[in-house]
Amino acid sequence: MAWHTWSHQQRCGTHLSLGGLALTLLLCPATTAQPRQNWLTPQQQPAPQAPTTVPATQCPASGNPDPLLGPRTRMPGRWVGRGAVKPDLPIVVMAGHADSQAMASAGTPGFAVDKRRQAPMDPRMRDELYWNLQVQKAVVRLGRTRGLNISAYTPPALTIRNDEDPRTNWSQAKTRSARGDYILEIHFDAYRPYGFGSGLIPAINRPLNALDESLAQAFGRFPRLFRGGLGGPRRGIGILEIAMLEPPLENKLRNPSTRSRTLECIAERVVNALVQGVS
Repeated sequence: MAWHTWSHQQRCGTHLSLGGLALTLLLCPATTAQPRQNWLTPQQQPAPQAPTTVPATQCPASGNPDPLLGPRTRMPGRWVGRGAVKPDLPIVVMAGHADSQAMASAGTPGFAVDKRRQAPMDPRMRDELYWNLQVQKAVVRLGRTRGLNISAYTPPALTIRNDEDPRTNWSQAKTRSARGDYILEIHFDAYRPYGFGSGLIPAINRPLNALDESLAQAFGRFPRLFRGGLGGPRRGIGILEIAMLEPPLENKLRNPSTRSRTLECIAERVVNALVQGVS
């Protein structure tokens, strides 16, 4: 019996004597059992558990329109990725527009900033990059717990005006794609009517593979030569448009009470597709 329970009974006991027989009656009101005290020192406390995959039942299932991400691209592609990939294929995750802030290609400010005149999440960058970085971080963290050979690349400066600078996403993608790495760049599309919706714009410098196909099934597929062939895909980047940066998704991202769960569900969607693609 725990010490605090025993002492409570002793304090409340009433003693009677009947014919020389001593009795103790416990007259205390009923109490709720108290939790056992934790006497472990900080060094003896159990180590925190590694992050685990968010259970699928806690995140909305994909669809079109998607309950979490909204509609898929209204310009669907007809390509199919059939090439097999190795389970240990190196996957490099980048954040779109991470090196082009204060430039024409800085990314969308999002509906909240552009239309509602709300403050940006970080004054140094467009809101798209802010959320690109958050998703990039979550995807790499969750992907590692699922056994993927996954890493992140982030340029050392927010503005690099020379596209051929070896530190840019484009330069890194060109080099890494040439050696066989799979390059995935996270983006959010512009809000309506300017945006198209979620989907993968695949690389055009290599044959399409099972990873491309798995991501397309989870998010949708843009035409391979979207807008005539973008600079990133020409250098080996698969551009993943997560969703248009508008309500209701943007509201969930901006709300501190729903932000973590929303980012985790987005990351789970990406990682599940990657795991499926290399299986």
